[in-house]
Amino acid sequence: MCTVEKLVKDKKNQSVWYVTPQHMVIDALHLMAEKGIGALPVMDGQTLTGIFSERDYARKGIIQGRKAKSTPVTEVMTPKVFTVSPEMDITDCMELMSQKKIRHLPVMDGGQVVGILSIGDIVMALIREQGEHIDYLEHYIAGT
Repeated sequence: MCTVEKLVKDKKNQSVWYVTPQHMVIDALHLMAEKGIGALPVMDGQTLTGIFSERDYARKGIIQGRKAKSTPVTEVMTPKVFTVSPEMDITDCMELMSQKKIRHLPVMDGGQVVGILSIGDIVMALIREQGEHIDYLEHYIAGT
């Protein structure tokens, strides 16, 4: 079984990009576009205070008439953040994402954000894991 820790290590060259509560929505949107990501942790120093996603902006920003240049991230972010730990199994992550209808999970280790996993990361890891199981079974059946 693949763990969160393994998945984060596989993404080792990826930095954890974030915004602070003082950032405006436009700053977060620019960073997300530049890095090709769909969500950012909102950090106050070392403390995770929320998560900001494209979905947050669509539902709490645009639809409610807020302007990206003058709206602080804190007004549209999701303050209740579901997180995972490195020792969790990725199937548990998928279950949590499905139950809570979320697409991003910050990874916390020792009280610090050490990574963020998207639903795409989880799906790709599950597909890779299933492929390895299939290969093993085919070799087992073939006696090789």
